[in-house]
Amino acid sequence: MQPGDQVKVSQSVVVYHHPQHRGEAFDLQGQQGEVVTVLNDWKGRVISPTLPVIVAFGKFRAHFRGDELEAA
Repeated sequence: MQPGDQVKVSQSVVVYHHPQHRGEAFDLQGQQGEVVTVLNDWKGRVISPTLPVIVAFGKFRAHFRGDELEAA
């Protein structure tokens, strides 16, 4: 995945920080968004984050593993 790719959430991912459902469980499965960045280094050092892919759904952003997303 590269920044700018359109992706769809393929697995059930429940978040509690969605702006329209704040404090409630909200499942992102089926939502489409755009990859903002893929985290793999920090200040020039290689890192291995648990949730490296940041996807934007309008103003809302969430972190995902690569296997939770598919190309849209």
